[in-house]
Amino acid sequence: MNILSISSFLKHIAGSLAVVALASCGSSTGRSQSGADTIPMQPCPVFCADSAMSDIEVQCSYGPRVLGTDEAKYCGDWIVQKFRNLGLEVEEQTTTVAVYNGTQLPARNIIARLNPDNIDRILLCAHWDSRPWADNDLDENNHRTPILGANDGASGVAVLLELARVIQQDKTIKTGIDFVCFDAEDYGFPQWAQDDIEDTESTWCLGSRYWAEQAAANGDSARFGILLDMVGGLGSSFAMEGFSKQYAEPVAQMLWHIGRQIGYSSYFPLNDGGYITDDHLPVNRIARVPCIDVIPHFASGPSSFGPTWHTVNDTPANIDPAVLEAVGQTVLQMLYNDNAE
Repeated sequence: MNILSISSFLKHIAGSLAVVALASCGSSTGRSQSGADTIPMQPCPVFCADSAMSDIEVQCSYGPRVLGTDEAKYCGDWIVQKFRNLGLEVEEQTTTVAVYNGTQLPARNIIARLNPDNIDRILLCAHWDSRPWADNDLDENNHRTPILGANDGASGVAVLLELARVIQQDKTIKTGIDFVCFDAEDYGFPQWAQDDIEDTESTWCLGSRYWAEQAAANGDSARFGILLDMVGGLGSSFAMEGFSKQYAEPVAQMLWHIGRQIGYSSYFPLNDGGYITDDHLPVNRIARVPCIDVIPHFASGPSSFGPTWHTVNDTPANIDPAVLEAVGQTVLQMLYNDNAE
């Protein structure tokens, strides 16, 4: 079922929010509620969560990936080489951004293209930088300590890398896919500076804003996009984020129903989440690509993003491979379903 015919899909599921699990891809055997029509599932390969976990550990081994640091440079070099080793065409998009206090810092978006000659393209994206401050940590002594960002940054990149590896190895998908790793997402205002800043939203997502401006200027586009942000944390599930529904609800509905049908209903409840300032906003508003945000929603705790968000505890020890698998396998299945049209 192609995303272009997604309106038919929405009619197909109208009046029924639950679907029968049909695990045609991956190793999941869970079932969502029965009694509703099913989406035809195309055969697709298995997403390897252990491989993604390894890529998280490598990213974190460089240390916090903060703008302008050697740690960021070395990790960025590794991401570039990893995509190149997979046979993708890689572009490094560099710029200088003004962060919340006016400081100018170098930023580097990494764009890896699969099937670069195909004008029919899909965007898969994540941010690869990490937060300069653990300003949501329960211990105030940690508030100016950079975080490792195992979940907040590294998990999304790791899923992109594993998707690229699996798809490239299988050689079935002919659609063009742009894997974009945005820089400068997480240099938004620190909590202690909030009272001094009028427009706090504009301090976030600086790399994706630059990418979107260039895409709009160059006429680059994609049929749809999926942003992966914090997709590996222990206890995570993913409600439908508000701006995703506003700008790209058919894409969100498709991904959530596929995830539920192939056995990941506990990770993709049909609930609404909040409206989140994230990299999908410039993609939607500037590049005009309908893009959703797969981001966790916790009903309780110190943050709706989970207990490790912007804390020193955002480490590989708090990543759950089962969450990586649920997200990675669901996105993979959606791509293979789309490829069948």
